Amino acid sequence: MRIASLVPSSTEMLFALGLGDSVVAVTHECDYPPDAEECEPLTRSVIADGLSAPQIDAAVRERTAEGLALYELDEALLAELDVDLIVTQAVCEVCAVSYEDVLAAARRLPTEPQVLSLDPSTLGEVLADVARLAQAAGVPEAGEDLGEEAGRRIEAVVEAVEGDGRPRVAALEWLDPVFAGGHWVPQMIELAGGEDVLGLPGERSRTVGWAEVEASAPDVVVAMPCGYDAERSAQEAAGEAERLARLDARVAAVDASAYFSRPGPRLVDGIELLGHLLHPERMDSPPPGRFQWLDLRSSAPLS
Repeated sequence: MRIASLVPSSTEMLFALGLGDSVVAVTHECDYPPDAEECEPLTRSVIADGLSAPQIDAAVRERTAEGLALYELDEALLAELDVDLIVTQAVCEVCAVSYEDVLAAARRLPTEPQVLSLDPSTLGEVLADVARLAQAAGVPEAGEDLGEEAGRRIEAVVEAVEGDGRPRVAALEWLDPVFAGGHWVPQMIELAGGEDVLGLPGERSRTVGWAEVEASAPDVVVAMPCGYDAERSAQEAAGEAERLARLDARVAAVDASAYFSRPGPRLVDGIELLGHLLHPERMDSPPPGRFQWLDLRSSAPLS
């Protein structure tokens, strides 16, 4: 089977299922696992590089309000690749090529590939998509194994933090303007032994004002700007150091792109990471590079 993945999370899922050799094309944002970068890139963003957070937000809002796409699909290359399965999504209009555009492109292909859209809103739906994708790709047993492993690891976190109190957590998915993390993030926080004070499980991320963030009285703020690694997240948080300092909370910047933004297998790593941030005596520290505690007085990460 020849597979084109148009979402970074599905690319990660396909490789985790042992289907890396079947993946012939990915998106320009597919950077994990490293082997994925050897595949043909099928997409590109129409948003210019180097923009600030508010400029990115403004550009995205402008194009979506006008009904314009944020990504372009290389249909000529897709046709050359003779794919049997295209994996895409429709849940987030700013995360991937438009679902309708993908369907239209697929209909024009002589191979008539199957189009599978993975559109989870909850952690349970993310795990269910593992099984759906494995079934569509002809490896149902691998899907069962991956799902069972994820369940065991999540349960281990739940058991480790049980009875240790629940810190109040504000998960900020963007910082200018401020977005409170939604979808699966509140569930991740709950499983890791925290209480999400802004987001709702299964609901979309939403804009909030700094006054609402302050009124929520978080004990821990997790800066997880969508699509950014821990270093870039720390830079974005440092730019809002004055506002964050007013919250009188511990502030951590995390690798959101790897462990929170993408609804794939590494969400389990994200739960383990949150477990450590909220209950460091109960959960071991994750490998370096996954998060930084911030010293807001100096706008610098703590060692």
